[in-house]
Amino acid sequence: MLKYNPLDCLPSSAELPDSDDTPVDNELQNLIPNLLEAILALAWSDRTDWFFGVDMGIYYAPSKPPLVPDGFLSLGVERFIGEEGRLSYVLWEEDGTVPIFALEVVSKTYGGEYERKKIDYAQLGILYYAIYVPSRRYRRKRDPLEVYRLVEGDYILQPNSQVWIPEIGLAIGRERGTYLGRTREWLYWYDQQGRKLPTPEELVQQERQRAQRLAQRLRDLGINPEDI
Repeated sequence: MLKYNPLDCLPSSAELPDSDDTPVDNELQNLIPNLLEAILALAWSDRTDWFFGVDMGIYYAPSKPPLVPDGFLSLGVERFIGEEGRLSYVLWEEDGTVPIFALEVVSKTYGGEYERKKIDYAQLGILYYAIYVPSRRYRRKRDPLEVYRLVEGDYILQPNSQVWIPEIGLAIGRERGTYLGRTREWLYWYDQQGRKLPTPEELVQQERQRAQRLAQRLRDLGINPEDI
């Protein structure tokens, strides 16, 4: 008897469009999620069971267009797929693993972040949905960072400016800092004690300062650091 697997008939990620040809209208829409990914890459350097996508399509049904958050996090999936990585995040290629977190960065062109996208992500089952407004000009009566948790099919706004996400083991919040030479408010990950996880730039700076202190101690002892 012929065995039929319906998954064999679904298109692969290579056959699906990996771009909707809609350009972002603010570079922060990529920079902000890129920083969150970079921090995770340091904090979870020994883990391979997670993936953070930036401006990547999430395909949940072959007959429907993908959802494209500015950033999203999935747990329990392979971090690296081949040398070229994922073209898109295709649910039937990820054993049905729905991202646990999605981020939208509001730009000058409103994209339905508070209505349509909230409904779409809730229907998909994304547990946490964050909306960040990076420009004070567009914040108006909205909180700069709103984090929602899916409860019985509805997103419930979580209290506090720094929101703990137990399923991830981290909190997300905002504060001023420097990334790629640009000083402004950014989104960061925090540990359970509320301490901000370091960025790649901060780790480099810490190492440079440590080396400078060591060199100074050696000079104080009459030792030339270059002779070591």
